[in-house]
Amino acid sequence: MAFSPDTSKTTKVERYNSYIRRVNTTKLLAASSKVLFRATLLVSIVLIFFFTINYHPLSNSSITSPHRHLSAFYGSGAAWEKQVRHSSTPRRPNGFSVLVTGAAGFVGTHCSLALKKRGDGVLGLDNFNTYYDPSLKRARQKMLSTHEIFIVEADLNDAELLSKLFDIVPFTHVLHLAAQAGVRYAMQNPQSYIKSNIAGFVNLLEITKAADPQPSIVWASSSSVYGLNTENPFSESDRTDQPASLYAATKKAGEEIAHTYNHIYGLSLTGLRFFTVYGPWGRPDMAYFFFTKDLLQSKAINIYKTQDDKEVARDFTYIDDIVKGCLGALDTAEKSTGSGGKKKGPAQLRIYNLGNTSPVSVGKLVSILESLLNVKAKKHVIRMPRNGDVPYTHANVSLAYNDFGYKPTTDLSTGLRKFVKWYLSYYGIQSRVKGESGTKN
Repeated sequence: MAFSPDTSKTTKVERYNSYIRRVNTTKLLAASSKVLFRATLLVSIVLIFFFTINYHPLSNSSITSPHRHLSAFYGSGAAWEKQVRHSSTPRRPNGFSVLVTGAAGFVGTHCSLALKKRGDGVLGLDNFNTYYDPSLKRARQKMLSTHEIFIVEADLNDAELLSKLFDIVPFTHVLHLAAQAGVRYAMQNPQSYIKSNIAGFVNLLEITKAADPQPSIVWASSSSVYGLNTENPFSESDRTDQPASLYAATKKAGEEIAHTYNHIYGLSLTGLRFFTVYGPWGRPDMAYFFFTKDLLQSKAINIYKTQDDKEVARDFTYIDDIVKGCLGALDTAEKSTGSGGKKKGPAQLRIYNLGNTSPVSVGKLVSILESLLNVKAKKHVIRMPRNGDVPYTHANVSLAYNDFGYKPTTDLSTGLRKFVKWYLSYYGIQSRVKGESGTKN
């Protein structure tokens, strides 16, 4: 009888070897886990230590604002505070210490330079939004920095940061120029106008009403508030309750809000209604700017006429004249009368037109640019769409003249020549301006 081979011993040996392998594997995994755990613990401790020494706590409200993180980054540190103080310290006897909002903007840049050059302290605030090319704002910022003007990059709605700035600097004045600009853009992004022109303005007023001392405030309204007004020229006493655009409505709301804070808290407030400001370092969304660009690129341009076939005209006002008006308003602004958020007596409340008093048709504007650039425009004359634009503006500036000597002196041809010269230089285009050399700028 044949017997099958006895495999029991072989099987036992294999099982034993398998058991030994599993035991060794388990021990190895356990040892590896301990090493990994210890390494993770060590890294965690290092990270926690690093985070602790570098973290600056934010308030819970930081979650609700995309700009709140700026308070942690910009609103702390000795070096940052030193920049803030240095920039805002006046260099002349009895000089102002001015917070300029929208300092990297068109009017803000020019006003900041003018204030600094006469010896006032200037601290800028700007959020560098992308409504138009931010690189132009950065170029303005770079220019201001060469004059020792520091711009804090933050939003008007960042109450924590604004409050800290007023804790550091006893500002005598605020020149509030930050705003969401543009009439037509309001049809695309209406919320941006509410956030900046109303909520941002209220936030600034909330901070300034509690400041000690309360600063005097000069702020930018707009000629757009006249809306459907038919009186000419536009005077401060004319009705402004028929805005033609959301932008105009927010600026009119700003004037009413200013009245409220003046009445309740004793803030000294002066509103300036700007009329179509133009000049070097201007805004690319303005007609004179993009007309220049399109003419140089041989592109057709649209020239509007009214629904009844009349020419559209604007009271174009050169930037240097606007700056003189802004500084005149600051120089004649009386002190606020509140303290600790409470009104102690009647406070100054003013509103002024700042224009050129000489309306010029858009067709004439194009003709001047054609002459300066030595090009012929391809014109498309079309009826003005119903997008919030008004057909005609004309400023009566007698009130500003009487109160602080405002008198515009730059005609459109002279102002556009200066703008075109800057434009060609800034964008590195061969000079074509009549009377200028043909060298590369």
